[in-house]
Amino acid sequence: MDIGELVRYLDEYLRIDEVPDYPNALNGLQVANSGSREVERLAVAVDATYASISEAADRGADLLIVHHGLFWDGNQPVVGRRYRRIRKLLEADLALYAVHLPLDIHPQVGNNVVLARELGIEVEGWFGEYRGAQLGVWGSLEIGREALAARLDEVLEGRVKLIPGGGERVRRVGVLTGAGGSMVGEAIATGLDALVTGEGAHHTYFDAIEDGLNLYYGGHYATETWGVRALAAHLSDHFGIPSEFIDQPTGL
Repeated sequence: MDIGELVRYLDEYLRIDEVPDYPNALNGLQVANSGSREVERLAVAVDATYASISEAADRGADLLIVHHGLFWDGNQPVVGRRYRRIRKLLEADLALYAVHLPLDIHPQVGNNVVLARELGIEVEGWFGEYRGAQLGVWGSLEIGREALAARLDEVLEGRVKLIPGGGERVRRVGVLTGAGGSMVGEAIATGLDALVTGEGAHHTYFDAIEDGLNLYYGGHYATETWGVRALAAHLSDHFGIPSEFIDQPTGL
């Protein structure tokens, strides 16, 4: 498949031009290939690290799609690790596409919707505003506080940190992957009993305890593998392009 055609599809499907994001996200095609190479194999990863780029190249991928792109540290010289990553992309003629918040909030393949689905939550609404966009999802799930922690341990394949600020039973559960601890106040204002996210600041412990919220920290990485995997499956189904997920867990 022509790289330009696939990028245009991704831009439209993910609403790259509509969803607000942090300036350094630079959503869309971040590094092109020669243009003469068709996309016959796709790789996806959470982060555009040297290891994920190298693995994608070794697997013969023509395009690597990531959630966290190359330019989070802003307008910096192409030296050190940035140079090594870009050099590897160019040597392998491997294109790189990044999608951050547009993937988090996508209604079909987004991190939040997919993780909520895995937990058995049917989405009923959204919460947590950023520049006019609602980032998190919430829905009903009648479950014990500890049972939800156990379910998360299984789904995320790791030990989840529970801050038990709310009741022993939960009914309204929010999901906001990644650094969603910053939205604890919004979760409480929305009337949620529990918030599932990746990580948060120290003070969120006391926010949750004092304001009656069960807060679950499952790790930034572990909560954000879902979107790129779902997007890869969608592209494979839609265009017949084989895809592979490159796993590089951080434990954070």
